Amino acid sequence: MGQVAAADRLAELLRVVGRGPTLSRSLTQAEAAEAMATILDGRADRIQIGALLLLLRYRGETAEELAGFAMAARARLRLDLSGLGIDLDWPSYADRHRQQPWFLLAARLVAQHGIRILIHGVEGATGPGYASTRPALAALGITPASGRDAVAADLDRQGLAYLGLETLCPDVDALLALRPLLGVRTVVNSFVRALNPAAAPAQMQGVFHPPYRTLQAAAAQLLGQPQAAVFKGGGGEAQRNPLKPCAVARVSGPDIIEQSWPALLPDTDHRWRDEDLAPGRLAALWQGEIDDPAPTAAVIGTAAIALQLTDHAKTPAEAQALAERLWRHRMAGQSARP
Repeated sequence: MGQVAAADRLAELLRVVGRGPTLSRSLTQAEAAEAMATILDGRADRIQIGALLLLLRYRGETAEELAGFAMAARARLRLDLSGLGIDLDWPSYADRHRQQPWFLLAARLVAQHGIRILIHGVEGATGPGYASTRPALAALGITPASGRDAVAADLDRQGLAYLGLETLCPDVDALLALRPLLGVRTVVNSFVRALNPAAAPAQMQGVFHPPYRTLQAAAAQLLGQPQAAVFKGGGGEAQRNPLKPCAVARVSGPDIIEQSWPALLPDTDHRWRDEDLAPGRLAALWQGEIDDPAPTAAVIGTAAIALQLTDHAKTPAEAQALAERLWRHRMAGQSARP
């Protein structure tokens, strides 16, 4: 399809979603995949891109649209991660953390239990008032992988690898970079969580707004994701708030099961969200140099969801008990890893 023809076709799809409250409709999964393919292949006008992203932001995206966009992006990934035996996909796309990414310690804890994990995400805001993922990873001795071989080496060495979206799919990364021009997050911030670039059988997914919990779970189903846990997490990351019950939309094959995980601490006398944002805090908590009940409970509780999701425990109670045991013995587990 030529450049003009592609732009004409995208204009048709824009009419589908933009003709007003009585004549417009959502895109089908196939139409969404076609639209995103046109954009990622560089065949769309920049004005059309902004128009589509803002229209969908205003209308509210559907599971079919998220699945279609993710399908198109998956077909254009720069890395082939097949055959690496990755068990758990862990997207990290909350780009403005105002809280420590304690979930990284949960991922490390689960990785020590033999679960191979790929985390992928974006740079995120840095500076006063922000605590983004990558500085925290650096403090833990984890650097972004530069390619497939580096991912494989990190998985073999520590059971955990991190890939930046700019390495994995720079064209999608460029769409996320439009946020300052558009003024708001867009559907890109949603579908990028569904990428699962290594086709891992299980996925942990955090969302910021509660309605996206069931929306993302439905998109995962459409994409054929065997197992997923989707819940409202700290800043939109897969990170439990230990002071509140956690509602999890659990994708299990053809079913979406609603789970309720209990609060882990009383909602009194615990600092949560009002904390020191220095990246070294994660390493200090892991090493036992600081003792902070709320982050510790968040790490253990988040790990428990991952352990049940990957069939290492049958019930939330069993998963919680296993996660607590792994946390107590985390230093021994670290030294035992080859």
